[in-house]
Amino acid sequence: MRVSYDPEADILYIVIREGPVKDTVEAEDDVFIEIAEGGDVAGIEIWNASKNVLEPIAKVLSARIRKSLEATAK
Repeated sequence: MRVSYDPEADILYIVIREGPVKDTVEAEDDVFIEIAEGGDVAGIEIWNASKNVLEPIAKVLSARIRKSLEATAK
């Protein structure tokens, strides 16, 4: 598996399996699943990754850190 991020296009791409892609399916807004010749998932492309992936992860981490700091301050 390989993960890459294009900051100019703001696209996160996860390669699960190398090889030819038979089809691409829009799973939901900004999320595309690439299907390999045999029908397995070849890759996942997430558009607007900073909004759809990075911001939610940052919010979760921030909440966990805040909770941890509050617990140690008591």
